[in-house]
Amino acid sequence: MRKSRLYLVVALLLLSPPGTSLGALNVVVSLKPIHSLVAALMQGVAEPKLLLTDAQSPHSMTLRPSQMRMLNDADLIVWIGPALESSLAQILKPDRYRGELVSLIHTPNLHLLPIREHEGWRSHGEAHHHHHAHPDPDSDTPIHDTHIWLSPENAARMVRYLTRIVIGLDQSHREQYTQNSQALLARLQTLEGQIRAELEAVKNRPYVVFHDAYQYFEAHYGLNAVGSVNIDPDRLSGPRHIHRLQETIRRTNARCLFSEPQFEPKLVRTLVDELGLGSGELDPLGKQLAAGPDSYFSLMKGLTDNLIGCLSRGMNR
Repeated sequence: MRKSRLYLVVALLLLSPPGTSLGALNVVVSLKPIHSLVAALMQGVAEPKLLLTDAQSPHSMTLRPSQMRMLNDADLIVWIGPALESSLAQILKPDRYRGELVSLIHTPNLHLLPIREHEGWRSHGEAHHHHHAHPDPDSDTPIHDTHIWLSPENAARMVRYLTRIVIGLDQSHREQYTQNSQALLARLQTLEGQIRAELEAVKNRPYVVFHDAYQYFEAHYGLNAVGSVNIDPDRLSGPRHIHRLQETIRRTNARCLFSEPQFEPKLVRTLVDELGLGSGELDPLGKQLAAGPDSYFSLMKGLTDNLIGCLSRGMNR
């Protein structure tokens, strides 16, 4: 009997993923940038699972059976919320899974920004059909941008919030979570200072993005984005919006137009050629990065490097 128990323990250890403690939380995270923060928070305890693949859009996709099993087996499911991940909204119902469901748009004291509606971003009335709008019943501002992870300030607040949640669910690893959280917050603070110093020389240079996904990054670092090609990433803008955008580019003397790796519309190349813009690429989701505790930092550094790369080339225009 004693040998049988020993064999069972050994088998369980062999079947456990590397870096996972027996009895540790089974956590599933929807998006890669958030998964990275959770992975850093849980280092040495367990590895959270990333729900969406790089080929899947949070706006429109279907989960595979293996992904549904991940959700069914989870102790904790972390996502931004239905306004961003609209394709998950009908799946992630609080009473559908045994695990706790955490929507990070409701992180306490989160800095939320309203959807931009002025000229160059979208025509009057279009914002209210935007995939990223978030109605907030506790605010006088009815609609918010949901790309909340692109602010280091918000990332730190989400880390503190998630730390309390994982400790509440797994008291046995409280010390490890606390140490990881402190180290992660210190790393975020260092990153914030580095990015701020690097962007100082180009922060006033006007530029245009493919879609309005970077407002939190721009607001935090005082950047000068003046418009977006698309109202949302999955719907091409009409002639009226493009005409207004062209006027904005000429009026502001915008230096660069930034596309995204998953979208390559001919319109972007046409605007670059016709208006003599520099071009670059920004990726708000880190689709080309390996998942893990470092990917959030690689994503933020990549945004910084690519902005500087194009805006610096346009210095003498």
